[in-house]
Amino acid sequence: MPLEPLSQKEIEDRLTELPGWSVADDRLTHTYRLANHFAATALVVHIAQIQDELDHHSDLTLGYNTVALSVNTHSVGGAITHLDFGLAQRVQEIAPTHGTS
Repeated sequence: MPLEPLSQKEIEDRLTELPGWSVADDRLTHTYRLANHFAATALVVHIAQIQDELDHHSDLTLGYNTVALSVNTHSVGGAITHLDFGLAQRVQEIAPTHGTS
């Protein structure tokens, strides 16, 4: 079965399952705010491991105490697919629940 972009309705429905995630510029995004730079760096390492396991990679930006993710699926023209939500769900499972935005 070929990979297909999700419809706007499918995206909106799936976003309800991922608190703090949103869509900006046709990308699924989230910024995590952590206690300090070490915690943010550790989160980046864990996210990188998940991305390698899934063979699906986001843009990651590491700040002093922030980690920003932005992802879409390049192979379908930069649209949002179930692969993006799968990655977001895995990240959500390991990310701290406090102090996110």
